[in-house]
Amino acid sequence: RTLEAYRHDLRGFFQWATGNGVAVLAATRGHIELFRAWMEQRGLAASTIDRRLSTVCGFYRFAHIDGRIASNPAQYVRRPQVHPSDARGLDRSELGVFLFTAEQCGRNHAALAVLLGLNGLRVSEACATNVEDLGFERGHRTLKILGKGNKPATIPIVPRTARTIDLAIGERHDGPILCRRDRQRLDRRTAHRWVRSIGKRAGLGHVHPHMLRAAFIMAALDAGVPLRDVQIAARHADPRTTTIYDRRRQNFDRHAAYVVVAFVAGG
Repeated sequence: RTLEAYRHDLRGFFQWATGNGVAVLAATRGHIELFRAWMEQRGLAASTIDRRLSTVCGFYRFAHIDGRIASNPAQYVRRPQVHPSDARGLDRSELGVFLFTAEQCGRNHAALAVLLGLNGLRVSEACATNVEDLGFERGHRTLKILGKGNKPATIPIVPRTARTIDLAIGERHDGPILCRRDRQRLDRRTAHRWVRSIGKRAGLGHVHPHMLRAAFIMAALDAGVPLRDVQIAARHADPRTTTIYDRRRQNFDRHAAYVVVAFVAGG
């Protein structure tokens, strides 16, 4: 998915460059700034513009490292300011309602819900799990997964997740943990549809799989689990990615800003 996103972003930039008569490897900082302005004029969200510029900047950084260009024209390109959003996941009560509703929808629905919401798996990771990947380690149930970037990992699964998975697989000893009604492996598209359907049935509005992973991370941070431990559990390469989900820090930063404004306003 990440590679597909990079290809899509670069393809868009290359098409823009071709349409404006700009040779990609001869582009200057001014050209990239014009590309940014073009995206703003189209009304794209700041987060989308920032992601696309990040991809373009990475492309030119490696082009410079590989000696394809003399200097990096994207090094000092201005990026839009992206404000953190509070609507990144479900809170504890909403997650509880979602899990309860998933159990009413079926065993496979419930297994998908706990893997995403109680163990923080990405939807692609959950869909790829197999029965033979389940195991025991030091008295705990474990699950082997293939994470982002094809990185293998063995994660402990909480008791509720283990029980729900056992109900979903029944007497099977191999094959996918999550199956569709036709007994085939659950795919991403169907998983998104299931999560969206459960969310609507639970009265939570539009819910997508990453909101459940976000709920897992936020619940851990809200409970006071150390950032490093949450980073490891979420399998984030950079701790800054984990802090995006820290509502306590966001609220503190917002409160600190209010204090500064009040101080300045008061003279």
